[in-house]
Amino acid sequence: MSWQAYIDQSLVGPGNIDKAVICDAAGSAIWASSSGFSVSDAERKAIADSFSDKSDPKGVIANGVKVSGDKYMTIEASDDSLKAKKGKEGVVAYKTTQALLIGHHNADTQTTIAFNDVAALGEYLKKMGY
Repeated sequence: MSWQAYIDQSLVGPGNIDKAVICDAAGSAIWASSSGFSVSDAERKAIADSFSDKSDPKGVIANGVKVSGDKYMTIEASDDSLKAKKGKEGVVAYKTTQALLIGHHNADTQTTIAFNDVAALGEYLKKMGY
């Protein structure tokens, strides 16, 4: 399956994520993205770097994250996942060995439901060696 097919079928397809991007784990190279979803190099790198941040609290908890120029307040961050909200809409991210999945959900979807779709694809990619 192509990276774009993962976006279209596994992330956006179920309806809980309205736009997404898949890039390398460092956030430097986009492999596939939803049309019109722009996550800058700096925004992807900030999310990717958050996974190795060992400070307490993590910088993304204290400062939030930006995606497509909009600031989101981080509600949860671990060594391989991130959940952030702006009002009722939100951003979720999941890191595998080689890839970083970033998804956006609208106000009609709960962050935990959106995260489950992203994490399910992330776990599948880990099993496939990515």
